Amino acid sequence: MGNKAELGTFLRSRRARLKPEDAGLQQYGERRRVPGLRREELAQLAGVSVDYYVRFEQGRAENVSDAVVEAVATALRLDRAERQHLLHLVRPDVTGARPAQQVRPGLRRLLESMPDTPAVVVGRRTDILAWNEPFAALMLVDLAMLTRDQRNMTWLHFCDERLRGRFAEWGCKARDLVAILRMDLGRHQCDPGYTDFIEWLAEQSPEFKELWADLEVREKTHGSYPMWHPAAGDFTLSYETMRMPDDPDQTLVVYTAEAGSPSAAALRLVVDGVKAPAL
Repeated sequence: MGNKAELGTFLRSRRARLKPEDAGLQQYGERRRVPGLRREELAQLAGVSVDYYVRFEQGRAENVSDAVVEAVATALRLDRAERQHLLHLVRPDVTGARPAQQVRPGLRRLLESMPDTPAVVVGRRTDILAWNEPFAALMLVDLAMLTRDQRNMTWLHFCDERLRGRFAEWGCKARDLVAILRMDLGRHQCDPGYTDFIEWLAEQSPEFKELWADLEVREKTHGSYPMWHPAAGDFTLSYETMRMPDDPDQTLVVYTAEAGSPSAAALRLVVDGVKAPAL
């Protein structure tokens, strides 16, 4: 079993958001001291004994089967990302601290070959590992001048006022980043660098600390964000994320706009009008 405290906190948070009637259980008249399902009710729904579920939630159920993990996930109505996160917590990667990530030369050349398209390689902990000039122009941050801890998507979003202004819906981007970081923590919970980094971020940003307490988890996928840039005003960019097959901890994120759209014209202004540091 992996991080027992994280596992217990996650399971309790998911029990708390469910009402007995939502799970098809009868609601009796007694007043509940805490919201959500009780352990006894969750055990009933998952088809396990109360004692076994209690031990599972406390991280004391060794060699728990996939069937039990799936039954608990179903009873808690976890989505796909939450189910994966639960499995990571139950069966952690015990590698521990890992060496600094290296970006392949071919991937760096790929970034350089996209002179009109902002692109960035994001690694563990949402660290920025490599970027191209259009990405630096979009963010208006001299990434090469930052320290290793600061060259991080989550730190920049919460602690650098320049990047805070790039995303028109700052809160949505902030929530996404925190949820992605927690998902990443589940994969690498035995790496002490994660705990140190998260504690440091919480000290730097009360907003991060508040969102971290929500225990949301999310995978990097695709979508769009409303943006603002002094050279182009308001526009919207879509993003696609692609995991590197030889290193799943590295993700290429590419920002695009629909051809011929006002957003494409705005992106053109950003790329042409701002001279940012090269890779």
